[in-house]
Amino acid sequence: MPSLPTMPVVWTLVAIVALLGAAHASQAVYRWAFADGGSGELSRRIRTWWIIALPLAGALVLGAPAVTVVFALASFVALKEFVTLSPDNAADRKTVFWAYVTVPWQYLWVWIELYSAFLVYVPVYVFAFFSLRILLGGGAQNFTARIGRLFWGIMATVYSLSHAAYLWHLGPKIGAPAGGAGLVLFLLLLVQFNDVAQFCCGKLLGGPKIAPRVSPGKTWSGLIGGVFVTTALAYLLGPLLTPFGDIGAAGAGALIALSGFVGDIVVSAVKRDAGVKDAGHILPGHGGILDRVDSLLLAAPLFFHFVRYLYVPGDMP
Repeated sequence: MPSLPTMPVVWTLVAIVALLGAAHASQAVYRWAFADGGSGELSRRIRTWWIIALPLAGALVLGAPAVTVVFALASFVALKEFVTLSPDNAADRKTVFWAYVTVPWQYLWVWIELYSAFLVYVPVYVFAFFSLRILLGGGAQNFTARIGRLFWGIMATVYSLSHAAYLWHLGPKIGAPAGGAGLVLFLLLLVQFNDVAQFCCGKLLGGPKIAPRVSPGKTWSGLIGGVFVTTALAYLLGPLLTPFGDIGAAGAGALIALSGFVGDIVVSAVKRDAGVKDAGHILPGHGGILDRVDSLLLAAPLFFHFVRYLYVPGDMP
């Protein structure tokens, strides 16, 4: 039987559902009052947020196995979307099958909490296997580009994202008041609020663009405003969901905000290189899974190791 979620997690999930409900109701009233058919995109986005939030909330309630399965499915779909964006190479089509096989193996290490295998499986063993497999399958022509493209996709969508699921196992080791669920929820909330804060601050304040040829909407004001808002939110949520002190919580918030921005803009570069706006269409109004987890691709491993090396006692694996 899964352990029941702690009250901080329950109340945080209730608050999220309440916010989504208020947003849905407000948007419906706005459409009725102003007969604004142009708000259909916003309506689709809110409905999709329900589709995203409810399975995640259910997984957090059910425990570590459910969280592992949810992130494994997200990794699988994100990897598929990345492969679809990549140039097709007939010589490597059979190799792509083995890329999908890395997903259950990586999440098996998460499930059984085998930290040593979790840490080195993709960077060492998968890298060695795919280097040889691609070489034997298609020879040396464009070898660097082929191995680099596929291995980057595996590292980003499988290895990096799996750190979010493994966070659950760190909760008991560091005495987190809300357990592993609190750490996972802390990361997810901050990453998503950071995206919204950066977007809103950028729209309201404008100013110089950071990388106009990659993501024209990203501005310095949006980045700075997002870091400020996310750090403040982390400071408030820290005592509720984590064992961090004030400085630790604020530091975690700043780290998540900055790394979330980098993940977002890097995936934007991948999509621009492929000539598409969205990585997929599975989430109406949001694009694909890769579009939604882009900010997690760097934030998850950095936050995981922030917790692992600063808060887990040195004699624990």
